[in-house]
Amino acid sequence: MKKYLILFLAFGFVLASCTNDDDGITNTPTPDPDPSANVTVQNFMWKAMNIWYFWQQDVPDLADDRFSDSAAYTTFLASEPDPALFYDKLQFSEDRFSFLNSDYKELTQAFAGVSKSNGLEFGLVRFANSDEIFGYVRYIQPNSDASTKNIKRGDLFTGVDGQTLNDSNYRDLLFGDNDTYVLNMATIMNNEVAPNDVEVSLTKQENFVKNPVFLDKVIDVNGQKIGYLKYNSFTNEFDEDLNDAFGRLAAGGATELVLDLRYNGGGSVNSARLLSSMIYGTNTENLFLRQRWNTKLQSQFGDAQLNDFFADETDAGSAINTLNLSRVFIIAGTSSASASELVMNGLAPYMNVVHVGETTRGKNEFSITFVDDADNNYIYSPQREDRINSDNSWAIQPLCGRNENADGFSDYTAGLVPDVPLEEDLSNLGAFGDENEPLLARAIQEITGAVSKRNFTVKMPAKAFVDSDMMSPIKDRMFLDKPIDLSIK
Repeated sequence: MKKYLILFLAFGFVLASCTNDDDGITNTPTPDPDPSANVTVQNFMWKAMNIWYFWQQDVPDLADDRFSDSAAYTTFLASEPDPALFYDKLQFSEDRFSFLNSDYKELTQAFAGVSKSNGLEFGLVRFANSDEIFGYVRYIQPNSDASTKNIKRGDLFTGVDGQTLNDSNYRDLLFGDNDTYVLNMATIMNNEVAPNDVEVSLTKQENFVKNPVFLDKVIDVNGQKIGYLKYNSFTNEFDEDLNDAFGRLAAGGATELVLDLRYNGGGSVNSARLLSSMIYGTNTENLFLRQRWNTKLQSQFGDAQLNDFFADETDAGSAINTLNLSRVFIIAGTSSASASELVMNGLAPYMNVVHVGETTRGKNEFSITFVDDADNNYIYSPQREDRINSDNSWAIQPLCGRNENADGFSDYTAGLVPDVPLEEDLSNLGAFGDENEPLLARAIQEITGAVSKRNFTVKMPAKAFVDSDMMSPIKDRMFLDKPIDLSIK
């Protein structure tokens, strides 16, 4: 499978320890290719992976002494002309998350929350014993085309432009080049998903901006002030918005917090550090995480570069609005990954983290965006775009290390297991921030200690195998969960 892009976006920018200056890294000299060979992209990929890849020592083709001379190196680079397939050859068998993109500008814009989008965020589910698929709406982005149409969270669809969705066509129909498509909607009746003849036309907008700070509010439950924050992606361009949201929660008197990270596939490690500081506190002497790099780099980085502490201000210089809590309730599930898990793991040594929902994805590694800028050790920097090789637009996003918490724990590749297990129910997804939404209601029950009369039995769990969040341009890698046991009418 060509891994141009990845589904569950999770990345970390750890640039403080990755600069090309007197305190930067040193690397064993490696051959350069024959200038007449057409291997520019492959050379960039190999050089960056040889330095930075977390499993560099475990991939024989990435060894510093793999090639005796330029001719042998050039022959290897030319052995696979397709950059995506060449990148595959450089990856370790246990690597689940590294990916690449043929257009670094498209990729970096997506990381900044800017993409072509119609505002529809959804999951796709495969019917049991079938290759047919249906979709369910997770939420609608504000100020999008979808926000002006008759479609909402919890709605279902089984087709696009009159074609029934299946394993073979869903990529082209939903994530292809067509800017406008028509969803063929459906409903659940008697445990069957049945088309209902409703059609919704949606059009993608260029440069649509997705603010990850989706909803914040203070809920008063019998005089107890409970903050609620729905946060959809760790996008550092919106850190000030995130801090403002905590300012509103604090001003509203919140003494408890429900942080909703379902569907949050990760993002900036620094945003995770800031968010954790907004929850727990701003003591900059408390260790938030410690980075673990490959064997070659680990010995070169000093402790000061490997340790990252809680923050008392944002990168823009704003004082952190912190709730100074001793516990937090986090809603998370199978689509919660990377920076979402980092927050949960990083806070665990300092406070009671109550996980409501499902087991998380299990991405305990961080990655960095690399482009063909050799003078900056291939690290992408928006300030250096004029120095990126104009003949090579490819970017790679390999895993570069793991983050462990203050207790030294980072072993959660199988995911973080919930303290309060509860799956989403397709027949009752509820509205974000509503006290009766099942997962929020369950968290409130844990906070207040009240015995709820609500029925939390899950009859039809939403086991999505594809997320739309960041699917364009982050796509083409699937994580398959158990198909949902529903029939097709």
